[in-house]
Amino acid sequence: MSDRLKGKTALVTAAGQGMGNAAVRAFAREGARVIATDRDGALLDPLGALDGVTIQVLDVLDDAAVVDAVERIGAVDILFNCAGTVHQGTILECSTADWDFSFDLNVRSMFVLTKAMLPKMIAAGGGVILNMASALGANKAAPNRLAYAASKAAVAGFTRALAVDHVKQNIRCNCVCPGTVDTPSLGDRINAFADPAQARRNFIDRQPMGRLATAEEIAETFVFLVSNESSFMTGQAVFVDGGMTL
Repeated sequence: MSDRLKGKTALVTAAGQGMGNAAVRAFAREGARVIATDRDGALLDPLGALDGVTIQVLDVLDDAAVVDAVERIGAVDILFNCAGTVHQGTILECSTADWDFSFDLNVRSMFVLTKAMLPKMIAAGGGVILNMASALGANKAAPNRLAYAASKAAVAGFTRALAVDHVKQNIRCNCVCPGTVDTPSLGDRINAFADPAQARRNFIDRQPMGRLATAEEIAETFVFLVSNESSFMTGQAVFVDGGMTL
């Protein structure tokens, strides 16, 4: 432990698995007190055994639950909006319900939680907000990702607007734009294909580096962006994509 986040309190959504889970572990390793949330309490249970980690079931699509959680938690130094979903399909394969769900989870939930927490962070002297965007949408398109790319482009815009509105109040806000990361969510999507082995090869081929990222290596970027090491950065979309957007 290098204590890069010592004395900080972090709130992380979608912490049960994947990049949210890796973020909780990395933040705790660096000395933060972490409140790990997810709608699935069973996924959170292993995190409860970590020093400095408190688990809390939270469905970020439930506005009242989000506001109530923020009132109970109070101000944090770090807010990581990590919850999201990936819809696969073109516009012809995307229903209005698919579109609405993509924006509700990928963008609206971020808006609701941030709106509830931001006044508390400002009153406490400031803090850092980190949002989960994507290489797809923020800078690049890919086949069959219409709703996902559109919603992640919205996250990048939300991040810049939030940053410029509140920079004078000691609030920094950045977003991370990963390439293809080997998470349980990706595994589920790969296994939904008729030929999962070929699907995995196709996902790998999108990265010039010739491999998928691990959640743990993406989490190192999270640590940097919420630590004092990035104290002069705000409003940025940071790409960690194995060369996907080159």
